[in-house]
Amino acid sequence: MKQHTTLFFSSLFFLLGVILGVGGRDFSWLERAEAEHMNATAVEQLYRQLAVGESPLTNGSDLLSQISSVTTPSVVHIQSERPGASGGLVEETGSGVIMTSPQAKTPFVVTNKHVVAGAEMSDVTIQLHDGRIIYPYDLRTDEKSDIAVLMIDEPNVQAGRWGDSDTVKIGHMVLAQGSPFGLSQSVTFGIISAKGRRSLRLGESSDVINQDFLQTDAAINPGNSGGPLIDLSGRVIGINTAIASNSGGNEGIGFSIPSNLARYVTEQLLVSGKVRRAYLGVKLDPDFDLETAQKLGLDRVRGARVVDVYRNTPAAMSGLQVDDVILYFGGVEVLDENHLINLVSLTSVNSSINAVILRDKRRQTLAVKLGDRDDLEQRTEAPKLNDWKSSR
Repeated sequence: MKQHTTLFFSSLFFLLGVILGVGGRDFSWLERAEAEHMNATAVEQLYRQLAVGESPLTNGSDLLSQISSVTTPSVVHIQSERPGASGGLVEETGSGVIMTSPQAKTPFVVTNKHVVAGAEMSDVTIQLHDGRIIYPYDLRTDEKSDIAVLMIDEPNVQAGRWGDSDTVKIGHMVLAQGSPFGLSQSVTFGIISAKGRRSLRLGESSDVINQDFLQTDAAINPGNSGGPLIDLSGRVIGINTAIASNSGGNEGIGFSIPSNLARYVTEQLLVSGKVRRAYLGVKLDPDFDLETAQKLGLDRVRGARVVDVYRNTPAAMSGLQVDDVILYFGGVEVLDENHLINLVSLTSVNSSINAVILRDKRRQTLAVKLGDRDDLEQRTEAPKLNDWKSSR
């Protein structure tokens, strides 16, 4: 508890010091000193005063340095090659973080699927922080979350530690680590700017349906993909994935997969080599607006409106109907249709969940036993994978 309190106050005073330009040390002499008129004695005096004592600024700087020192050894640089559409080879570079799990006999690297997409395992190289070059002996990916796991069998590697992304709040300070533009062991600093960013178009792909991104202004550039987002306890709270940019470089808007989502996907990839996703069996309204919400008895747009219920699915068996608005799912308030998509697909298959709905302007609670997406896709009535954006 003492350590967390110290971290909190050091971080707080560090930020205040940056904003207000004040510290525990008396800097009034700086106002009196003008560089063009300083003599040798004045220069020596300034250097002595800078070297003596502590301040919130130096304490905060030391904290960031400590975090970087303990986490940098777990961050790797990844390079992959894949055949190009018009012949030749396409090179992709990115970052990753070494992790361990009781589900795996060896350490592994967590990164983005798009960093190694289309590459043979023999065409993927991993550079450790000390310069060693290693190769994965197994490669497992999940395109729906853009997560990849590279199994490695290398002694003397330091693994990172997962943090709890659910406890992260807007304004919390974070570090982004990775290899922007191939510059390994780079660290940038910022804050969590927003949470729950969804409906993002990532490049030319629409395959990533599990979107619940953390937004940060810590500088993320090409090459950072797959690297960790670190909190002030040195824990991995996100996997850096994308940026919003007109120039192709950092403009202060980066996105990271929350650690709880990344960890859930990673554990399933370790156990079975794929992610089993639950399925409800409804089509949702992507254009749910205020006018429709008010007609259904809501004071604002909230929840997810059902516009179709597929036969012989968990939704049909639970009694869900067209124009039901799903307000809560498993005790979690549903913000919009994409939020519900994420909640359903990451719930354990065959689990029973209570859904609070609005029907005929009255709330009801329905019990839903979720099915396995793989099983339901064998039925002609069930929508195919490329319909995930509009169906759940």
